[in-house]
Amino acid sequence: MANMDRSLKEMMAVDGAIGAAVVDYTSGMALGTLGSSNELDLQVAAAGNTEVVRAKLRTIDQLGLNEDIEDILITLYGQYHIIRPMTGQRSKGLFLYLALDRDRANLALARHRLKAIEQDLEV
Repeated sequence: MANMDRSLKEMMAVDGAIGAAVVDYTSGMALGTLGSSNELDLQVAAAGNTEVVRAKLRTIDQLGLNEDIEDILITLYGQYHIIRPMTGQRSKGLFLYLALDRDRANLALARHRLKAIEQDLEV
């Protein structure tokens, strides 16, 4: 099992990574962040993406779907933002957030790495 710092470093090792966070979506607070860009305020991103997760969970509930979110992808012209709610028993209410430079990232590989990091992270 990996700790928070190691997991954030692994997230930042993904090609094109510009920011990574582990976020508590019940409070909107980032439990840990790591970034390489002055353009991306990870505290603001954590709070804003908390609202995205909450809205999607409410919608799934209102639709009566018996589904969980695997990940949420937001594509900008220059970036990809991946939100991955954690599924472990002890990590309910948390999500991984990874922002990528679109020109340098491989989206499929980034999603695959994020899934592996989530499975290994011990919170």
